[in-house]
Amino acid sequence: MTTATELTQTAIEQFLYREARLLDDREFEKWLECYHPQAEYWMPAWDDNGELTEDPQREISLVYYPNRGGLEDRVFRIRTDRSSATSLPEPRTGHNITNVEILERRGSEIDLRHNWLSLYYRYNTTDTYFGTNFVTLDVSGPEPVIRKKKIVLKNDYIHHIVDVYVV
Repeated sequence: MTTATELTQTAIEQFLYREARLLDDREFEKWLECYHPQAEYWMPAWDDNGELTEDPQREISLVYYPNRGGLEDRVFRIRTDRSSATSLPEPRTGHNITNVEILERRGSEIDLRHNWLSLYYRYNTTDTYFGTNFVTLDVSGPEPVIRKKKIVLKNDYIHHIVDVYVV
């Protein structure tokens, strides 16, 4: 069992890079393994006043899954073409992660934040997305897993559907 104080900054960054690479390589089943079964995955929306929504149960969100089951369903839909957001050709993405900052270490959890930039290529067009992620890692097992992820998408105009592999 690992404690939060034992996991180095480099090991945390390597975990985040791996999660991003799995999305870029469309290895969604391996990507799911980065998440705890009870992981909350949330991308709040911006309200009319330019503020982020604060409650996924009462306000609109761009994406909200209260546990990994929602992510598993999303991957199933992507893989089986049962998604309005997925069609051929498949998009290509490139995720870049910067400014990884450890906010708090406690017991077997680590709270961190990092900035990200994602390039999305499809139909001869490249779109750019950027934001900040707030992540809680559970490091109690042999490998870290994401217990909670809040994705703050800073673009405030989105001209097509944003899916899990974009952010």
